Amino acid sequence: MALRDGRTISLLTVGAATALLTALAPATAFAGDGEPLRGYERQKLRWEACEGSGTAGSECADVTVPLDYADPGGRTIGLAVSRIRATDAKQRRGVLLMNPGGPGQSGLGMPAEMQPLLSAEVRARYDLVGFDPRGVGRSSPIGCGLTPAEQAPFHPYDTATFAADVAWARTVADKCRAKAGDTLPHITTRNTARDMDVVRAALGERRISYYGYSYGTYLGAVYTQMFPRRADRFVLDSALDPALAWRGTLRATAPAAELAFTRWTEWAAARHAEYGLGATPAEVRKAFWDLVAHADRTPVPVEGGALSGDAIRSAYAGFVRVEAVTPWIVALRAAAAGGPAVAAAGEGGSRAGEAPAAGTDNPAAVTWALFCGEGRDWPRDPEQYRRDAVRDRARYPLAGDLGATVQPCAFWKRQAAEPATVVDNGAEALIVQNQWDVQTTPATAQGMRRALHGSRMITVADGVGHGVVPAGPSCASADIDRYLTTGRLPAADRTCHG
Repeated sequence: MALRDGRTISLLTVGAATALLTALAPATAFAGDGEPLRGYERQKLRWEACEGSGTAGSECADVTVPLDYADPGGRTIGLAVSRIRATDAKQRRGVLLMNPGGPGQSGLGMPAEMQPLLSAEVRARYDLVGFDPRGVGRSSPIGCGLTPAEQAPFHPYDTATFAADVAWARTVADKCRAKAGDTLPHITTRNTARDMDVVRAALGERRISYYGYSYGTYLGAVYTQMFPRRADRFVLDSALDPALAWRGTLRATAPAAELAFTRWTEWAAARHAEYGLGATPAEVRKAFWDLVAHADRTPVPVEGGALSGDAIRSAYAGFVRVEAVTPWIVALRAAAAGGPAVAAAGEGGSRAGEAPAAGTDNPAAVTWALFCGEGRDWPRDPEQYRRDAVRDRARYPLAGDLGATVQPCAFWKRQAAEPATVVDNGAEALIVQNQWDVQTTPATAQGMRRALHGSRMITVADGVGHGVVPAGPSCASADIDRYLTTGRLPAADRTCHG
């Protein structure tokens, strides 16, 4: 869940030696000073020009926080924070802290990324503040020593490969425990929310405003639960349902994928003369599943390899972008019939078993640390995952098994990590949601709306893809501006057009 469809901000350039020294730094400067966190909250930040791509115009500083908030005099870790100051000191209201989701994504580039997407009125009133959450990027990063293949997130269910998938899940859990077992229990959403509050205090702010995207919406909601008097204006873009954390979050994509697929069949059928996939939705559907069946027998040649049927359907996120995915499906059918190889994945898609680019496993390590450490709904019996995958695939053929099959959390060591937070409060947040988003869906956003009783929700009708604000101006833009500049929420939930 990164900052645009399929795009991430990556600033993972810190050296391993620096990370180790930061993680083991003594806390003498903060110990024995009255209230346990007082020293952390009063630390003086040293701001310098940021280094690294994606941070143009930003200044950066390091904030020290305890690794374990139950032992604030113990080990400390460093957080990398970035800032672009408000453009009008007289109108300045405070800070707009930001998180790009993931979990596991760097947020240092968010001020520069978001600056052109926010109105001049908002930029005049807020310092835009980004940060790498604990364990991520430049904030004392963790890793599990995973190979690129071991980081592959999708493992479609198949009777023939399920034993290997179980072995993969066990290997990931074992490697993470061996490599970072002493740190993993402290990589939690609640601790990241505590870090946010230390950042707030170190910036000299009484309260913070916030823009959170995808997983960042859950982080923001947890902050409102833990620090209700310090939460000011919170915009939650493409929201998760707190009640589903975390296995339910993965499984929630399947019904939305089926809706998007059905919409695509209708769109493609209406353009049969152009694309030749079928004159009715049923014919288009059959053409797609015939392609999948063919690819399972004989993988379709693509640039750099070949795609199985599982790999093709695992690009399900692309079906929300009908004008982009349709030519790709047409090209795959042609390649399957002996035509030239095509691009490996459609717009917004990712393939089953597809490994990340060579490099750090930091995002994957943080994701599993949070999902497996916080979630309490992960079965321990691999056979339960098998049964759920078969059941979900039968109900949602496109993607049902992808979120239901076995994950490393089945073998994660149950440590002292805090469970996922129950969010149930009256925070007056603004939730914005695209209608056609299969990663965080209108249904999950409604779950966030129920958890935050004082909030309002705007659904962008026919809004496409993951993220309202990152996509540019929309019919929700005026409401976002009004809320951030005046604090006024819409009178009621609404659906807007355009």
